[in-house]
Amino acid sequence: MTKATPHPVIWVKSSYSQGNGGECLEWAPAHAALTGEVLVRDSKTPHAPHLTLTPESFAGLVSLAKARG
Repeated sequence: MTKATPHPVIWVKSSYSQGNGGECLEWAPAHAALTGEVLVRDSKTPHAPHLTLTPESFAGLVSLAKARG
């Protein structure tokens, strides 16, 4: 479930998305810095729900993406 944020969320495309036309993952680094929550969404469906991850979970996601290419 998506909860309201006290500030606007600015989404940034993942550097891994650059090689496929930019259609993959987006995340909100400023939100993560302010709250400790890492928001992740599918850039192809920006109005769909997003994931809220802990920094540790996000690091695991990044490690998996690097390992799988």
